[in-house]
Amino acid sequence: MCTDCGCAPPQPEHDHKHDHASRKIRVEENLLAKNQRLAMGNRASFAAHQLFVLNLVSSPGSGKTSILERTLTDLKGKISFSVLEGDQQTDNDAERIAATGVPVKQVNTGAGCHLDAHMVDHGVEDFDLAATDILMIENVGNLVCPASFDLGEDHKVAVLSVTEGEDKPLKYPQMFQAADLMLINKIDLLPYLRFDVEQCKAFARQVNPQIKIIELSCHSGEGMTEWYDWLKAGVAGKRRVASSA
Repeated sequence: MCTDCGCAPPQPEHDHKHDHASRKIRVEENLLAKNQRLAMGNRASFAAHQLFVLNLVSSPGSGKTSILERTLTDLKGKISFSVLEGDQQTDNDAERIAATGVPVKQVNTGAGCHLDAHMVDHGVEDFDLAATDILMIENVGNLVCPASFDLGEDHKVAVLSVTEGEDKPLKYPQMFQAADLMLINKIDLLPYLRFDVEQCKAFARQVNPQIKIIELSCHSGEGMTEWYDWLKAGVAGKRRVASSA
């Protein structure tokens, strides 16, 4: 028997590594289970306020914040928004959102690569949720970790710009499986790039046959109306559910 961990037969190097990996898996499972419980609490609170909640996820530089800026500006007076901004450092994006006049809260994760349900629970404390139609959560730029952490949102919205590779959905399948909507952004740049939109859409549907896809440009405005119609339908759906309860 191994004197340190009781493993048998006595193959310390192999068994110690296995034991360490098992402990790591258990810790990760416990963290995800705790997060899921908190996310369920968030979801119940959001439902009580008839909130339509979106978790925007992407690689850095996809244009999430720019999409938000244009959306908030164009729909001002038609839909009431609150925005939770997630970044490892700085409040640059929150300042950009604040300039639109929409309530915003910055959550800095430090070394963390994603928001979790606990951060969201505390992040929305200063918002008037009863006066909000849509809560936009802009997650940390990362296509890996945010896929595993439910925040209590109605939908994950994956943003992919045409300046990235068409095969992102295949490289990061968990994220695109978790997303209900993919926004292909910066389509105004297509004449200058070698990006196959149809191939990208095919890859996304390969990992998630049910995913909805909208092509848009927050710069030119092309496709933004379809995105806005989707948002309005989400708000209306929340109100229908509340009125029938």
